[in-house]
Amino acid sequence: MTLKFAVLGAGRIGKVHARAIAANPDASLAAVADSAVEAAEALANTHGCAVSTIDEIEADNTIDAVIICTPTSTHADLIERFAKAGKAIFCEKPVDLSLARVKACLGVVKASGAKLMVGFNRRFDPHFRAVRQAIDDGAIGDVEMVQIVSRDPGAPPVSYIQTSGGILRDMTIHDFDMARFLLREEPTHVFATASVLVDAEIGKAGDFDSVSVILMTESGKHCSISNSRRAAYGYDQRIEAHGSNGAVRAENQRPVSIEVAGRLGYTRPPLHDFFMTRYLDAYAAEIAAFVDVIRNDAAPSPSGEDGLIALALADAALKSIKEGRLVAVSEVL
Repeated sequence: MTLKFAVLGAGRIGKVHARAIAANPDASLAAVADSAVEAAEALANTHGCAVSTIDEIEADNTIDAVIICTPTSTHADLIERFAKAGKAIFCEKPVDLSLARVKACLGVVKASGAKLMVGFNRRFDPHFRAVRQAIDDGAIGDVEMVQIVSRDPGAPPVSYIQTSGGILRDMTIHDFDMARFLLREEPTHVFATASVLVDAEIGKAGDFDSVSVILMTESGKHCSISNSRRAAYGYDQRIEAHGSNGAVRAENQRPVSIEVAGRLGYTRPPLHDFFMTRYLDAYAAEIAAFVDVIRNDAAPSPSGEDGLIALALADAALKSIKEGRLVAVSEVL
C-alpha cells in the first residue's frame, strides 16, 4: 500500500521533502499547504498534487502522514493537532524553542499513540552513517573524542535569526544530535563560548555567529563543535571520531569529486554551496526511514525525545556562554 503524505510549508525545506516523497515508490504526495498560496500552488504543480488547508488535511482520512516544514513557532501546535487526528508526523527541528513546551507536546503525542519523527537529517547522510558504522563495528575501539565542524557559507538574514531561536537552537542543534549519535553516551556537561565576528547586526539581534562548544559525558568522553556563519570556501561539514584503536573521519563532499594536477599544484572543485545539495541523499534516506516506521509500526528515530535532548544541550550551551562556566545538562532539562 502506498502511503499518502501532506507537506505543510512550501519553502525550501518543504520542496526538498516533497521531492523525496515523490521519489519514494512507497509514498505519494497528496497535498501541500502553505499560507503563501502561490508557493503552495507552485510546489503542487511540480508534483501533481492538491493545494489544501491545514483543516482539510486534518479531516482527510486518506492522508496517512504529514511533513511539518512550517515556522518553528507553529511546530508544537501542529504536532499536537495531527497526533490527535491519528496521523504519523515528521517535523523539522526543533519541536519548539521552549523545553517546557516540547515536554508538553511530547506528552500529547504519547497519550495519542501517534508516531513522531524529528528531522535530524545528518544521521542519514551516507558518509556520517559510515562513520557510525565503523564505530559500531569496533574499527576504532572505544570512542574517546569526537570533533564536529559545521560552517555555513554565509549568514542568514537577521529577520530569520530573530525568529529561529539563534545559532545554538537552529544550527548547532544538528551538531548536538550528531555528537550523541557518535559518542553513544549522553553528554552531561557543556562548556561554550561565542562571538559576533561575521555581522554586527546579528549581535544587535541578540545572537552570535561564531560558536565553540565542548560536550562531556559521565565517563569522560568529549566532543568539540566548531560553528561559523561564514565559510568563504563553501559549506564546511566534517566529523571525526577518535578511539582507543584509531580514528575515523568523514571529509567535506563536493558535487564533483576530482583532483587536477598542474604546475601550480593540486586543485579540487568547490564544496557544495549549502545544505539543499550537500544533504540531498540524507533527506531522501530520512523520508524513506519515516515511511518504514509507518509501514512496519516501528519506533521513530530520531524521536521526539531526541529533539528534546538536543534542545536541552542548546539551552545548556547558551547558559554556559552567558555565565562563563561549565553547565550540567541537568540544570536545564
